[in-house]
Amino acid sequence: MHIVMMTNTYTPHVGGVAGSVLSFTQGYRARGHRVLVVAPEFEGMPEDEEDVVRIPAIQHFNGSDFSVVLPAPGRLTETLNEFQPDIVHSHHPFLLGDTALRVVASRNIPLVFTHHTMYEQYTHYVPGDSPPFARFIKTLGTGYANLCDRVIAPSESVANVLKERGVTTRINVIPTGVDVEKFKCADGASFRRQAGIPADAFLVGHVGRLAPEKNLEFLTEAVCAFLVQRPEAHFLVVGGGPSTERMRVICAETNTCDRVHFVGKLTGVPLVQAYTAMDVFAFSSKSETQGMVLTEAMAAGVPVVALDAPGAREVVRNTSNGRLLKRQDLQGFAAALEWVYSCPAPKRLAMSKSARKTAAEFSCDRCVEKALMLYGRAITTGHAAPDHESTPRPALLRAVADEWQLWSNRFSAAAAMFSSSDQHEAIP
Repeated sequence: MHIVMMTNTYTPHVGGVAGSVLSFTQGYRARGHRVLVVAPEFEGMPEDEEDVVRIPAIQHFNGSDFSVVLPAPGRLTETLNEFQPDIVHSHHPFLLGDTALRVVASRNIPLVFTHHTMYEQYTHYVPGDSPPFARFIKTLGTGYANLCDRVIAPSESVANVLKERGVTTRINVIPTGVDVEKFKCADGASFRRQAGIPADAFLVGHVGRLAPEKNLEFLTEAVCAFLVQRPEAHFLVVGGGPSTERMRVICAETNTCDRVHFVGKLTGVPLVQAYTAMDVFAFSSKSETQGMVLTEAMAAGVPVVALDAPGAREVVRNTSNGRLLKRQDLQGFAAALEWVYSCPAPKRLAMSKSARKTAAEFSCDRCVEKALMLYGRAITTGHAAPDHESTPRPALLRAVADEWQLWSNRFSAAAAMFSSSDQHEAIP
C-alpha cells in the first residue's frame, strides 16, 4: 500500500501524537509498505528525511512547543501525484486535517482519522479560550469524524465518548503500540549513576510533556507528600514544558528538591534506561486518550499508580500491575505509592511480571497489523481507486461535496459555540 500520514505534530516534537505517527510509520515500512508523512516544520528537524514533506509553520504558537502550519505549498500536490496514495490517514481534525479531506476528495480514496486528543482540554493554548470555544472544538472534531471513511479511537473510553457525541462513522479501537523488545535488557542502574540517584533509593518516576493539562501540580504534591514520609525515596521527572517551574516550586515548598531529579526530554536508549531505573510510575493526567507512557513503563516491568481515567483504566489493573485510584485525593495517591513501597519482594516481582504481560497486549506488532487490516477494508469497501484518465467526474463531484461538508461542519461548530448549554460532557 501507499499510505499518506497527515499530522500537525511530528519529530523532533516530543508528544503522544508525534510518537504514534512515527511508531506506525516505522511499522508499516518494516512490512514493505510505502509511507509519505506530511507534517509541519519544527526546529531541529532532521535535514534528510525519507518520504517526509514538511509544510512551513509558525513556531512556538502562543508560547507553546507546537507549530501551526501555514497553507500547504503547491509542491505537496506534485509529491502526491508522484506518490499515488491508496489511502490517507489524518491525525488531526483541523489544519492539515482539512488538507487531508481535500486530498482524498480530489483523488476519490478513503480517509482514516485517529481521534488522538480530547481537544477541548487543550484550548488554553489558543487566545480567547472559553467554554464556548471548547464547545466549538468538540463539535468540530465530531463533524470531522463523520466526514471520514473510518475512525480510530486509541481506547474504548474514547470510542464511547465519540459515539455519545454523535460520531456515526464506524469506530475501531487501535492503540499505539509499544516496542516491548527494547525494554528487555535496558540498564537502569547505569542511568541512576549518571543521574546521581542512589542505587538503593525507591524511585518514583514520571515521563511526559510537563504541561497544565497533565494535572502535574496534583501529581507533584502527591509524590512530594510521599517523599516527606519516606526520606529514602526519590522522584525522577523526564520531560519538559510550561509546568516545570511550578513543579520545582512545589518541591521547594516541601523541602524535597535534593531528591527530585528533572532530567529534561529523553529519547532512544536513555529514555528506556530511565524507565527501567524506576520502581513505580506515577501518573495523574485525566486528559489522555491512551497514555502511551503507561504501557512503556509496564514494558520495563514498572508498576503504575494512576487516577481512574481514559488511557489509564484500559491498562492499569488494580493491585495486579499497579494501583488505579477512583478519585483525585492527595493522601490517597501518596498512600498508593506507600502501598507499592511496602509490598514484599514476591509481590513486587509479581506486579512487575504482570506489567510486562499487559505491555505485550499493546505491542507494536499487534497494533500495526490491526491498522493495516483496517486500511485494507477501507480501500476495499470505501471509495473506488481513482481513474482520472477515464472519468474525472466522480472525484470532482466528491471534491465539491466534501468542501461543502467541510464548511458546513465549521458553521455547525460555530453555532454550537454560541449555544446556551454544553450538551457534550467532558470525557469521564
